[in-house]
Amino acid sequence: MTEYQHIFEGVKKGARKLTGLSNEKVNQVLHNLAISAVENMYLLLEENQKDLDRMDSNDPMYDRLLLTEERIQNIAGEIIQVSALPSPLHHVLESKTLENGLSLEKTTVPLGVIGVIYEARPNVTFDVFTLALKSGNGLVLKGGSNADHSNRAIMSLIHQVLAVNELPTDAFQLLPADRAATKALLEAVGFVDVIIPRGSQGLINFVRENAKVPVIETGAGIVHTYVDESADLEKATEIAFNSKTRRPSVCNSLDCLVIHEVHLPVLNDIIAPMLESKVQIFADEKSFAALDSNELISPADESHFGTEFLGLKLAIKTVANLDEALDHIATYSSKHSEAIVAENKEVIDRFLLEVDASAVYANASTAFTDGAQFGLGAEIGISTQKLHARGPMALKELCSYKWIIRGNGQVRD
Repeated sequence: MTEYQHIFEGVKKGARKLTGLSNEKVNQVLHNLAISAVENMYLLLEENQKDLDRMDSNDPMYDRLLLTEERIQNIAGEIIQVSALPSPLHHVLESKTLENGLSLEKTTVPLGVIGVIYEARPNVTFDVFTLALKSGNGLVLKGGSNADHSNRAIMSLIHQVLAVNELPTDAFQLLPADRAATKALLEAVGFVDVIIPRGSQGLINFVRENAKVPVIETGAGIVHTYVDESADLEKATEIAFNSKTRRPSVCNSLDCLVIHEVHLPVLNDIIAPMLESKVQIFADEKSFAALDSNELISPADESHFGTEFLGLKLAIKTVANLDEALDHIATYSSKHSEAIVAENKEVIDRFLLEVDASAVYANASTAFTDGAQFGLGAEIGISTQKLHARGPMALKELCSYKWIIRGNGQVRD
């Protein structure tokens, strides 16, 4: 870690200067960044194209890597949304005065220094910086080599805006896109307070297994939608189609349609819009027998269940009742987002109660699992674990707390 130690030391030192910034100053910086992103749009697109040129356009990562004029405009809009949110810092969560006269306050504070390791998705560079600054956290980013040109252009823009506003650029750093930097970050004990991986299940597993710094797992979404016996089939068709095809490369997209066997006679109608969008279907034995012959439809095997496809692919599992649906989801879920389409209130309530995931839906698309959609402005990731944070991690989730005690000479017996 020696060659990176000065970077980590600089981030830690710079982060100490962030806690005392006024919310007005932070918002000014974020507004400046949003304007700068739009003004420098074509520079960002030019650097992004260098990354795109090195990737197969059929790779599921391609869409995650892609920046467009519309996406940059949307990024700028999300930065403005975050600036409009209340500061998560210095809120008194609890207060009391003890019998001995000590005054105690439990107050929100930044986590400190956050490390983020991510693949493709240069928008993450903007998102994470925005949330880190607003929550008073220093930041060490480690992007993948496939997005290095994009990430460096974005970080250069961020540093320019920070410098103009006389804020410490050292507090926000992008490491080189190599394995040595990853190893150094994972072992940066005493400098980095928490690491958040964003990317494939393979990346998340690697970080969890090799990190010496605490890790919050985010990302991998093996997503199911159960169409119950009581489902409105028009709703089911639209929800499944949107969940699968809106952005198939992202973690909230549908991977497995769990269908009650009573609907097998109309399964062709339910998946027809997906076939028109060239979704490849892997159907279990019962659903395969019910479907018309089509080059996009093939029999499923065990490997198709519990797979995050990140593309235009979908597995279908047939069940006889809610219990079988719950068992299948419990076996293969990554605890990201799960949905039911049903009209029976008792069935809905039981599904929402028993399914163990960070976001559980009734009669809505899983595409809504997103910090901005939840009114959080943006997100640093979707946490699929249960310690500290779960679901979209935004400003409040990037804070911890400390106890502030005021006395007047008290000593303990």
